[in-house]
Amino acid sequence: MAHALSLGMRGLGAVWPWPSVGCVLAQGDRVVGRGTSDPKTVRHAERVALDQAGEAARGSTAYVTLEPCAHQGRTPPCADALVAAGVARVVVAATDPNPLVAGQGIARLRAAGITVDEGVGVAEAARQHRGFFSVMTTGRPMVTLKLAMTVDGRIATATGESRWITGAVARRRVHAMRLQHDAVLVGGGTARADDPTLTVRDMGAARQPVRVVASRRLSLPWPNRLAGSIDAGPVWLVQGAGDASAGDQALWRKAGAKLLEAPVVDGQIDPAGILKALGSEGLTRVFCEGGGALAASLLGADLIDELVVMTAGFALGAEGQPGIGALGLSRLDEAQRFALVETTALGNDILHRWERR
Repeated sequence: MAHALSLGMRGLGAVWPWPSVGCVLAQGDRVVGRGTSDPKTVRHAERVALDQAGEAARGSTAYVTLEPCAHQGRTPPCADALVAAGVARVVVAATDPNPLVAGQGIARLRAAGITVDEGVGVAEAARQHRGFFSVMTTGRPMVTLKLAMTVDGRIATATGESRWITGAVARRRVHAMRLQHDAVLVGGGTARADDPTLTVRDMGAARQPVRVVASRRLSLPWPNRLAGSIDAGPVWLVQGAGDASAGDQALWRKAGAKLLEAPVVDGQIDPAGILKALGSEGLTRVFCEGGGALAASLLGADLIDELVVMTAGFALGAEGQPGIGALGLSRLDEAQRFALVETTALGNDILHRWERR
């Protein structure tokens, strides 16, 4: 199962709206087939592994990180494929919350006389499939919030200078994290201040994440590097319902961007609405890179699943721009608490990774 989980990691960020599943077929200690969800051929992990194994799949044990599907989608049901190939045993890490599956895949395997073991590696599988599970159960993708800050929590000087807070090693890690998410999200303030491209660079990326800007009125400078790089990867804009001008909308549509809408609550674009809009388009994993106002709104609405903080060894003082905007907290017990899962040195910077408790 550890092998299957490692295969599943390879497809993160590349196969949405599917989950990235890993499958290993073994005859005793010998691996005869393996695979992960394939965005090019639209094959699920089980089908990839079965095609690789051929006749060697008969009598084998299949280790799968997610319950094999039991419905006809873009491919035939994987449960039926495992039965037809003569697999003798299936070890499943996590069951599938998709109502089209939800135990039916396992039931179909058992009805065919296949031995099924459940729950092997379930904790790691649940973490790996967290984005897909979130969309299936809540309608929104999982969110990783990344903050690159000084030791006193600043992301820019008082004049707005922010390149670069962290060093080259930390920035490369950010590109690797972008690669494992379906989309990179920033607020309109960050888009205006930094004019970013939000692409994955120097990682050999075969598929770029969707670049998303949440801007209530689409009040972004024109021209800009996002619009100029649409050929490199999709650009989506989430606007407040009815707030953007027809001219700005037409400008972005002509450039090739997709426009989505989210409700406006108390004069601000609703963070839950942003994520619902992205989830409805099939995104399962979103990597948010700020700025401070968007970070605060997501934290305040309890929408952060993973928090990644990269800390540089210098201070900018109180006049610097804070990494997180006002949260309106008056007591410590009102703050959302996260569980620390990783501390890593990245050159002269420190990475702390935290998960929702």
